[in-house]
Amino acid sequence: MDAGMLNILIIFAAGFLGGVIRGLVGITKYINATPSRKRKVRKDWVVLSLLSSGGMGLMVGMFIADDVRFALVAGYAGTDFIESLFKIKMKTRNWD
Repeated sequence: MDAGMLNILIIFAAGFLGGVIRGLVGITKYINATPSRKRKVRKDWVVLSLLSSGGMGLMVGMFIADDVRFALVAGYAGTDFIESLFKIKMKTRNWD
């Protein structure tokens, strides 16, 4: 494997890791949102959440080809951006 390909794989991994970190932050916030109430967290939901946020981070990290640090931050921020858009859409949705 040449150095260029290795660098691309490292960038992809950094984007994925940024997304996973953002996913962990979101899950932690959900669990700690109401400490007086015990929340049940399903393991399959946690795995799916981490894989999907990692995948989104990977896609966003692909746009950063120069620096691993930027790919990591882009993976985190990109996942956060997508989550915020989802929350806004869900609030404005008419459920009637």
